[in-house]
Amino acid sequence: TKGWIPNTDGAVALETPQAYDIDFLVIAGGGSGGLSHGGGGGAGGYRTSTQSSSSGVTVTVTVGDGGAALGSSSNTDVGNNGSNSSISGSGFTTITSTGGGGGASAQTSGNSAGNNGGSGGGGRSSAGGTQAGGNGDTPATTPSQGNNGGNGFLGEPEQAGGGGGAGAVGQTGASGTAASGGAGASSSITGSAVTRAGGGGGGARSDGTAGAGGAGGGGNASNNSGGSDNGVVNTGGGGGGGGRVNGGAMSASGAGGKGVVILSMPSGNFSGTTTGSPTEATSGGNKILTFNSSGSYTT
Repeated sequence: TKGWIPNTDGAVALETPQAYDIDFLVIAGGGSGGLSHGGGGGAGGYRTSTQSSSSGVTVTVTVGDGGAALGSSSNTDVGNNGSNSSISGSGFTTITSTGGGGGASAQTSGNSAGNNGGSGGGGRSSAGGTQAGGNGDTPATTPSQGNNGGNGFLGEPEQAGGGGGAGAVGQTGASGTAASGGAGASSSITGSAVTRAGGGGGGARSDGTAGAGGAGGGGNASNNSGGSDNGVVNTGGGGGGGGRVNGGAMSASGAGGKGVVILSMPSGNFSGTTTGSPTEATSGGNKILTFNSSGSYTT
């Protein structure tokens, strides 16, 4: 009534900050495909959570890169795994999604299995020997963060297994037909349903049909000396397996797609304090932050 403006308000100073929920989608980088009718790369691990936070907490966001492609002259027998994505912060349960497993190659006779990862890489195609896909959900999480890669076809003509996806296992190669990558999983965290983290297709010889990438960013494979497709950036999709002209030149494999981390919170609680330049959007009553590279959000 006297028009005073307080510079201290004990009641407000002692008030307990009100907590609010933040939804998270954390997808790791996908694995690259293998060489010479090689297996498709596994998708990056796919995890969701809802956690409660009060104001002033810095949430650190790490977005994993996809596994690097293998060149057509690489002297290696397995694709590169993707890198992990994660969220962490004081009072939060750290959520880590594991990079997708690299696809196996038929170029050399060493390791002929796909790598383990968030989703496993596809197995090599071979007329003999091991041809298993890699294990998904490695290390194990609840619920599962991914699926196994498919096996290569054990016989002629040689066709590879598809990489595992977040929503389905990679398919197994068959005579004359390489396997498709496993489908990704759908999330509506941005306000509309989007499928991400599909596995890469299995590579083939030129006398066979190359495998298609799984829905959600998986790269298509090759069946000749032309290059395979990369996993789609910021979906965590696996790279396509490299092809080979029968008895001749090989193609490079596809690289894994970079991962992504998405946060959703009530618009009224959004602080506006971020690093890493996430994209901002609004859906209904929620503010959406999409991190295509590493950064942070302060609640």
